[in-house]
Amino acid sequence: MTSFTDNPFGEPLVDLDDPFDNPSVQPVTRQVPDTLTTIEDFNPFEEEQNKPKLQINSANNAAVVQPSSQNLPPLAAPPFSNRSAAASTSVQITTEELQRRQEELDRKAAELDRREQQLKGANVPQLNNWPPLPDNFCIKPCFYQDFNLEIPSEFQRLVKHLYYAWMMYTLTMMANIFGGLLILLHTGEFTNFGLSIFYAFLFTPASYVCWFRPAYKAFKNDSSFNFMVFFFVYFFQTMMTIFQAIGIPHTGYCGFIVAISNFDSSAEGVIVGLLLLIIAFCFATTAAANVMMITKIHTIYRSSGASMAKAQVEFATEFMRNQNVQQATASAMNSAVNSQFNSNRY
Repeated sequence: MTSFTDNPFGEPLVDLDDPFDNPSVQPVTRQVPDTLTTIEDFNPFEEEQNKPKLQINSANNAAVVQPSSQNLPPLAAPPFSNRSAAASTSVQITTEELQRRQEELDRKAAELDRREQQLKGANVPQLNNWPPLPDNFCIKPCFYQDFNLEIPSEFQRLVKHLYYAWMMYTLTMMANIFGGLLILLHTGEFTNFGLSIFYAFLFTPASYVCWFRPAYKAFKNDSSFNFMVFFFVYFFQTMMTIFQAIGIPHTGYCGFIVAISNFDSSAEGVIVGLLLLIIAFCFATTAAANVMMITKIHTIYRSSGASMAKAQVEFATEFMRNQNVQQATASAMNSAVNSQFNSNRY
């Protein structure tokens, strides 16, 4: 290659075989980054390595784009990955379970609709919900009970506490059956065990009907008559609970006297005596709760301005409002009128 010189017969000033020796090119070469100072360091395929690669999945023949793992930050786990994993391992629901859930939802929807109609003032029949028995049970619920709907808000807590007192009494009567069984196994006496079963099946429903339901209806309707019924029955209930806590032998109650009489020097006697003593304390606690409840309810009753005269008026009104009483009264009046008409006729 020829070189251009000022003197054709002298040494060439610039060797054109090395273009980077040219003074006009050297400033440009200094601006090149250090990583690309030479041609050998330049890699034209470096950017292509960082680009996403297209891969073919042989299982479903679908194209999947996978980014290169170089120079990429780690990806965060999706927030719903745990939920999807849990959903994939969910238990399959049987047809009976689905049907049971559907029936429960239907009952709740019907109850909400009935409450809405009742709040609007419509005369909607109430479906009994107590005792809470299964749908396919041979006995159906006998009463309707809803503290939040029927009891005023200022008395809901008190009525619930009275209901808890009834539940405590019921559990104590069940424990009394267990105590009678312990006495039967320890001493061979059958009297306490037999009477405990009889009293449990008699007093448990009777206590609910005779004093809890009157108190419930008294707070629901502000009824003086129901208050009077509650106080009359609940006073004898309290006296009976104190008698049960005392525990006179051969009466069917595992009170303190029966518990102390079953203590002896043997280990079996000590264990039986301690268990009977726990039942006696349950009776005593129930009696104390009854005294507190009757005192508190009586204070509320007296502060409301109720009296015996108001209870008598309510009783007369409710008595005459009874459909059976009205039918009997109408039948008696018709008979009297017919007999009088027939006597005048002849």
